Amino acid sequence: MSEGLALHWRLIPTRYNLLGSECKNCDTRFFPPRDICPNCRRKSKIEKFKYSGEGEVFSYTVVHAPPTGFEYQKPYIVGIIKLIEGAMCTAQIVDATIDEIEIGTPVELTFRKIIADDEAGIIRYGYKFRPKIA
Repeated sequence: MSEGLALHWRLIPTRYNLLGSECKNCDTRFFPPRDICPNCRRKSKIEKFKYSGEGEVFSYTVVHAPPTGFEYQKPYIVGIIKLIEGAMCTAQIVDATIDEIEIGTPVELTFRKIIADDEAGIIRYGYKFRPKIA
């Protein structure tokens, strides 16, 4: 059994729904979720917020020397995505070549395999982004 299995299951709602939080005092949205708003410093009016999964590439880089477990994917693109609701998140960009991605490229949420413990182990899925299909 994997050491990270319990953590993986606790994070499933966030990984499959792109959940963040919203401060009802100042209408600021956050990803990942927060318990305290850094703008107005109030804890009592934070609520869950589900993002649409649409946005654009704010910045990106190409990973040529990946960490252990991701060698088979190299090279791959990791971007900072500015969601249409205002928050930013970091994610892998898939279904595109390096030449097809530039700052401002419209993207949409997709779910893909992140990593597998081994051939017989648990497969972990999560969010990634791909160029938006017109």
